[in-house]
Amino acid sequence: MWLLGIESSCDETGVALVRAEAGQDVPELVAQALYTQAAMHEAYGGVVPELASRDHVRRVLPLIRQVMAQAEQPLSAIDVVAFTRGPGLAGALLVGAGTACALAASLGKPVMGIHHLEGHLLSPFLSADPPTFPFIALLVSGGHTQLMRVDGVGHYELLGETIDDAAGEAFDKSAKLLGLGYPGGPALAKLAATGRADAFALPRPLLHQPNLDFSFAGLKTAVLTQCQKLGADLPAHQADLAASTQAAIVEVLVKKAVKALKQTGLKRLVVAGGVGANQSLRSQLQQACQKLGAQVHYPEPELCTDNGAMIAMAAAMRLGAGVQTADKNYAFDVLPRWPLATVFAQ
Repeated sequence: MWLLGIESSCDETGVALVRAEAGQDVPELVAQALYTQAAMHEAYGGVVPELASRDHVRRVLPLIRQVMAQAEQPLSAIDVVAFTRGPGLAGALLVGAGTACALAASLGKPVMGIHHLEGHLLSPFLSADPPTFPFIALLVSGGHTQLMRVDGVGHYELLGETIDDAAGEAFDKSAKLLGLGYPGGPALAKLAATGRADAFALPRPLLHQPNLDFSFAGLKTAVLTQCQKLGADLPAHQADLAASTQAAIVEVLVKKAVKALKQTGLKRLVVAGGVGANQSLRSQLQQACQKLGAQVHYPEPELCTDNGAMIAMAAAMRLGAGVQTADKNYAFDVLPRWPLATVFAQ
């Protein structure tokens, strides 16, 4: 079975083709293509929804052609077309949904709407070292920070989540306060590599609470306060403040993830989402899990960002697990706000 995945939830247009065979543990990623709008949005310091939607319109069809050519397959070979139904920017989601349903209708093939976060959650199965169930998932995408127990496809238990800003937002907002470019997270991480992580005493919200929830809004406020105190001297201390900010975020993520492993007794951690590409986070999680006798799995860095491969993979795995079916209902809709709990298997 050939599944085409289309991702258009925010500022990246992703298309991928996977092949799922009967008896195959993990579907095979055959071809993928991705276009990022980062350069276009940089001038505005963040994503402009209308511009994002228009750019998806320009990119999605050429990317589909590119993927099918790379796979050396005709469009008629596609068995299922999957698309990101939500959450995300409404206009951007509509481009992917409309394209997917129009393509499927023209081919007489079924479609599937996929939850963006479940795509991230299952993306480590695309890696060279895929995990096995059950595991703890640390989901750290741009607007979400969650810890979940994952016992199988669709069988998820929310253990903790952010009560305000997510880790990705803390990176991006702090980067903006420091006067760094867009996207802020990678820029802050790059600068942090040249600074001292102990230069500024920044808060670690909820770190010592017994729950597994997160809070990063207070950290952002603390970074703002430090920037105001430094004033004209900020450039001289920019790297140190970036390093201290990253250290605070990473310490909270690592210690909460370790706490989740200890509380559940599981010995496998999966990290997914854009922040999962952060090298400091990867290094410290690796060390912490080794001490605990646990394994940690990540998707390759290029698969941490939004991409079509994770959507196609999630569709294939949901079909394989029997928790969702594809259909030929082409009257599509999108869900800009879509709680992940609604896709749990009953």
